[in-house]
Amino acid sequence: MSEAQLAHLDATGRARMVDVGSKPMTDRQAVAEGRVVVGPKVAAAIRANTLKKGDLLQVARLGGVQTAKRTADLILMCHPLPLAHIEVEAELDGEVVLIRATTRVVAQTGVEMEALAAVAGAALNVVDMGKSLNPAITIESLRVVEKHGGKSGPRVKPIAETGLRFAILTASDSRSSGAMQDLATGPLAEAAAALLGANLVATALVPDEENTIAGQLAQWVAAEPAPHLILTTGGTGMGPRDVTPEATARVIERPHPGLLELARSRCLPGKPHAFLSRAIAGVAGKTLIINLPGSPLGAVETLRLMADVLPHALETLRGSETTHPLA
Repeated sequence: MSEAQLAHLDATGRARMVDVGSKPMTDRQAVAEGRVVVGPKVAAAIRANTLKKGDLLQVARLGGVQTAKRTADLILMCHPLPLAHIEVEAELDGEVVLIRATTRVVAQTGVEMEALAAVAGAALNVVDMGKSLNPAITIESLRVVEKHGGKSGPRVKPIAETGLRFAILTASDSRSSGAMQDLATGPLAEAAAALLGANLVATALVPDEENTIAGQLAQWVAAEPAPHLILTTGGTGMGPRDVTPEATARVIERPHPGLLELARSRCLPGKPHAFLSRAIAGVAGKTLIINLPGSPLGAVETLRLMADVLPHALETLRGSETTHPLA
């Protein structure tokens, strides 16, 4: 609570929530993210699912949902909200557990605190589950990354207005062989549609083979009509089978390194692993191709970090943008 609120309580002897009774009921959504550095021992135990208390990632997800439902009990002056939707994602990326929470409500006030509470609750469950192996587990970040509804927050054009078409190419040996489920294409498609108002026209799942990746990209670029945007996910790291940047370089005609530089520069200081990515971007014909990480959360986060400049870039590429934005 702020000093001004405390002073008001001292003077009046009463506690008051902000009156939102005159505000209209609107559809509101918020997305929050967090990172928990668990260290090598806990990371190994998560992968092997050998922690004494059970499946850490699943417990974190459930703990996040439960905490979001109790937000008004935990935060002073927070309005109780009839949440319509809570979704908590948790995945292991190296020695870091990445957490993402989406909350939605039809109400007179925003739902950001519920999203933050969900991430915080999930993060605390990660600490509790892993502290026996590593007492120094660190909750590294907690922030709202998207907000929709109310007077502020992003506004997205409907698909019919933008007319943008996009395709997603997922490169993964394990996913293309069926050994692992493809968990990247769906969330990335939803994010691109929401952030860009774009229409998904094609997807493909291929192994980490340079010729196969380059061939699929070239096929889409040569199609009539071609997608305005192609997003690749996977194969951007340091491993010997990570060849997506090399395959992309064979197809693009004009490199555009600034897009990935923008995304990396906007990462929190606590995300140095972003600079290990060898992802590239560039233009082939009138199609913009962007490499994204293979991690579902990493792919969505990287796209979000450059989403504000992509509409202008794609309009310029289509020849429909004649003025430059002032900011």
